[in-house]
Amino acid sequence: MSQMFEKSTIQGAYFALTAYVFWGILPIYFKAVDHVSAIEILVHRVLWSVVFLLGVLVYTGQLDRLRLPPRKLGLLFFSALLIAANWLLSIYGIVNDNIVETSLGYFISPLVSVFLGVIFLGERLRPLQWMAIFIAFFGIFFQLMYYGKIPWIALSLAFSFGFYGLIRKNLNLHSVAGLALETLMMVPFALFALFWIYEKGQLQFGVADLNTNLLLVSAGVVTSIPLLCFSAAITKISLTASGMFQYLAPSISLVIALVMYGEPFGLDRLITFSCIWLALTIFTTEMLLHHRRKQYFLH
Repeated sequence: MSQMFEKSTIQGAYFALTAYVFWGILPIYFKAVDHVSAIEILVHRVLWSVVFLLGVLVYTGQLDRLRLPPRKLGLLFFSALLIAANWLLSIYGIVNDNIVETSLGYFISPLVSVFLGVIFLGERLRPLQWMAIFIAFFGIFFQLMYYGKIPWIALSLAFSFGFYGLIRKNLNLHSVAGLALETLMMVPFALFALFWIYEKGQLQFGVADLNTNLLLVSAGVVTSIPLLCFSAAITKISLTASGMFQYLAPSISLVIALVMYGEPFGLDRLITFSCIWLALTIFTTEMLLHHRRKQYFLH
């Protein structure tokens, strides 16, 4: 029994590793289509994700999971708007040479989620966790004072994903079916945007070279595969382990930004990132120690 449990945990770790590495290298994909507008990339991400996810649900015989009561559909519509905004901001940041700030957003995201949990769900933080939150916000405040402007891409990404997670936590939906429904809700807006881009004479799909067309069609797979891996992982490993893996993606994106695309990383960003990394280290270490103490007293 213990061997089966260990095997399942190892499989979960592999799935988590695949998901977060995939998310980490996504900037390379978006850079390959940076001659296409962010809105058109988002449109293809929505349309081809619907095709792919519905195909997965048909193949696995889970189409019945798409039936939801009206109240849940209303909340899901708001979560669809939030994830669409998150995707658009992420694409915009990457294609406009702001991968560093985009990765900062995903570093901040877990701390924002914790902060929202305190405000809206009444969750309690321990003293060291509060310290981590304050250090992270000091890093953002320093960027504001030094740079003269708010890192709006990073904050918008973190808060849009934080509120998205808050809604999805309350909905408690099957992840693949939930994303399929969200993208289905976005289809009318995506088709309208596609028509608007076509009317302006800026549509790249079908006009650009074969490589660009194939990359745009693959947007659905690129979006969905890491999510499917994440869904498989989360049932096999603890939330603590999942939390440790999630910092892989922005770390990989940051390295890609600096090494492959030569984005600037001055003193201001170094101090901001150092504050975020310190906050994450304190928060994660405290969480692990608390979990160990809890397990010790239970035994």
